[in-house]
Amino acid sequence: MTAAEPSGALTSARRAAERGVHATWLYTLASIIVFVLIVDAIILLRGLVAVTASGSLIDVLIVAFTLVSMLVQIRYCWFLRVGLGGGLPRPSWTIALIGAAAPAWVLGLFSPLLWHVSAVPLWVSAVLIACVLPRRRRWWTLTASFALVLASYGLARMTLGGDIGFSGGPDIGLLLIYAAFFPAAVIFSLWWWNIVVELDRHRRSAAELAIAKERLRFAADLHDIQGHHLQVIALKAELAERMLERDPVAAREQLRETREVAAQALQETRSLVAGYRDATLDEELENAREVLSATGAACDLSIGAMPANPGGRSALAFVVREATTNIIRHSSAGSVRIALTTENGCSVLTVSNDGVIATPSADGSGLAGLRARVAEHGGTLTTQLDAGRFELIATIPDRGARTSQSAEVSERA
Repeated sequence: MTAAEPSGALTSARRAAERGVHATWLYTLASIIVFVLIVDAIILLRGLVAVTASGSLIDVLIVAFTLVSMLVQIRYCWFLRVGLGGGLPRPSWTIALIGAAAPAWVLGLFSPLLWHVSAVPLWVSAVLIACVLPRRRRWWTLTASFALVLASYGLARMTLGGDIGFSGGPDIGLLLIYAAFFPAAVIFSLWWWNIVVELDRHRRSAAELAIAKERLRFAADLHDIQGHHLQVIALKAELAERMLERDPVAAREQLRETREVAAQALQETRSLVAGYRDATLDEELENAREVLSATGAACDLSIGAMPANPGGRSALAFVVREATTNIIRHSSAGSVRIALTTENGCSVLTVSNDGVIATPSADGSGLAGLRARVAEHGGTLTTQLDAGRFELIATIPDRGARTSQSAEVSERA
């Protein structure tokens, strides 16, 4: 797999998620528009019947303003994408929304056939506005609008006179039911849309955290590679400088090894960038012995069974590398002991040395990175200083070994 392929896969996944969010918004928008169309369509049909029966100019104007109000309401639904409490759009749209519905309501107070439905467009407009207001203002707006709709009955009695009643068939009852449940339908739809937006925001945050985590992992790996090799190069260059006059042949050999170490560092850095690098535990152990011996320290290497878990081997390999680098940097060690043992189904790596000059901080970048790397495999990393001897202990559960043992027990059974 090339380095471009994960990026391409990530981009495809992001685009698929964005398409899913956009499709959810279209579904939410369509459902709200359907509610608006049902309510306004019943009013328009009722208005056309009234115009046919009465031929009144007032009824014609009510139908015309209701139609304009419906068109503005449908356009206003696009602004609901900000979600509940997301804030009003430009004032001109809110003014147009109220300005188209209010005349229909006022004219309805003078229409014996349409007074009981003319307030509904104003109610629908108020609900759409309330949805983008903060919670407290939302409920105040809905309460005031509902009170205004109820007041239409008393106002119509004053303007029309006499004992007015609800005329019409089942369509009026259906209209009132839809109008009553319209706020709940729209608010629930936008509540669901808010959840989708929040989930998408968390998805984006998780993706950004994953990228940051990968960058930190890369930085830790680069630190392990460059820190170790640069320390070895500095050591060998110093040895070559000291041997240059009294033993040119040995100095030349040290320079040759320095060049090889530099070439190895360059190769591993390129491999890291390409995503192919993997630390090998047995190689790191041998490298540690060679490097430490070159400093004049007596290195005692005691190796037991290697971990069966590849991830555990890789993590312990980085522990060996970082521990070796810390010994060179922070001590004038005369003796170093590296032991790999198996205890209670766990691989235990112990690195100890004397001659401690500066104790590596438990919160230092090197040890902190190792502790995090070991923890990823369910292990622990501890350090202790006793009588001038520093000891680092890394313990990682050997999951592969436990799996093999379980399989053997199953076969025996």
